[in-house]
Formats: sequence, C-alpha cells, structure tokens
Amino acid sequence: MNRLILVGTLLLFSLGSLTIAKEPAPPALTEYMGREIAVTMHYTGAPWLVRESRQREEDCEQLLKALKIQPGQMVCDMGCGNGFYTLQLAKMVGSQGKVLAVDIQSEMLSYLRSQMRKEKVTNIQPLLGTPIDPRLEPGSVDLMLLVDVYHEFSHPVEMLKAIRASLKPKGRVALVEFREEDPLVPIKPLHKMSKAQIMKEFPANGFKLVEEYDKLPWQHLMFFERDG
Repeated sequence: MNRLILVGTLLLFSLGSLTIAKEPAPPALTEYMGREIAVTMHYTGAPWLVRESRQREEDCEQLLKALKIQPGQMVCDMGCGNGFYTLQLAKMVGSQGKVLAVDIQSEMLSYLRSQMRKEKVTNIQPLLGTPIDPRLEPGSVDLMLLVDVYHEFSHPVEMLKAIRASLKPKGRVALVEFREEDPLVPIKPLHKMSKAQIMKEFPANGFKLVEEYDKLPWQHLMFFERDG
C-alpha cells in the first residue's frame, strides 16, 4: 500500500512539473517598429570597446558626469561587455553602492572578472542574462545604463518589460545610442538610432522621457522613468 502511495505521489509531482514548466522563449526578432535589429557584437570584438580613441571620440567622461550618480546607489550596466563603463561606475557608487554587470556572453563577463581581480574591485556583481531576462531583482535599480546596446536586443519587448520591473519607483534608464540623424557620425547605420525611433519604442513599452542630454559628440543620451 505504501509503495502504491509513493508511486502515485511521484506521478502527481511529475505531472505537476509538466504543468508549471516554463514556455520556450519567443523567436528572436529581426525588425521592431520599422527598425532593423542589429546582431549582438561578438565577444571577439571586445578590444574595440577599450580602444585608445574612445574617450576622444565619444567623451566618455562627460557621459559619466551627466548620469549624476550618487554614492550608495544600485546601478546596472546592461550589456556591460568587458567592463569599460562598469569599472568606472563601481568607483562612482563607492563601497556602499553596487554595480550589476549584465551580459549574455559569458566570455565578456570573464574579461570583466579578470579586470576586477586586477584592480581589486569588490562592488560589482557580474550577471549572465538571457536575451529575454537580465535576471535582476524587481524594484532594485536606481539607474539602468544602456550604452550602444539597446539596438541589438533581439527581444526588445521582453527586455524592456524586465528593465521596467527592475527599477525602483524613481529609478531611471539612461539610454545611449549613436545618432542616426547625424551622417558625420562614423558608425554603420544599423548601429544608430534616431530620437524619433526611440520615442516610438520606449513610450510604447511603459516609459516616459524625463530628460535629454545633447552635448555628447556622437551619441544621444536620453533618460526615461516608468510611466504610470
């Protein structure tokens, strides 16, 4: 009798597991709201992210100042790559703050961990996300930084939903994208975005524009909060 009960229990557990199994991720998009989605930069291109000319071309120091980060904040570097901005953000939030470094390529996070050990940085948490889930705690992030990465999201709706959920009530998204409107910006058109396109996509996914910073040489910097 006990054996029958055990078998029945195992069978019910198995059936229950089938009913709660996660559905597979939806197919990756190649286009969203009239915009062609770029392919994610492969980790073998990581050296380009730390090229000597980047500060001169993009004025990264000015970008970081414009973020107005405060010590003690929880900041997320979404699509952190090999940590070009992550390591600088860690200094800005200080020992009482934390930087969540999300990437979908484990090799990128390996580069970052190597630099963390070299520079003895302990307030960064590398996170291996997926194309639909950055694996962030709900309501935990003060500032979400997306530098030249949003246009590569293969699942923009799912990712924007997850990003929105991760923000604190007054949390912000700082979106940085190369200016499509400027033909002098020497970046392939597929890796640029216009303000008009950004304003088609973000408000449609529950965000409102709260601030713009137009003083970077090549890029838009637009700040969004949750709408409603």
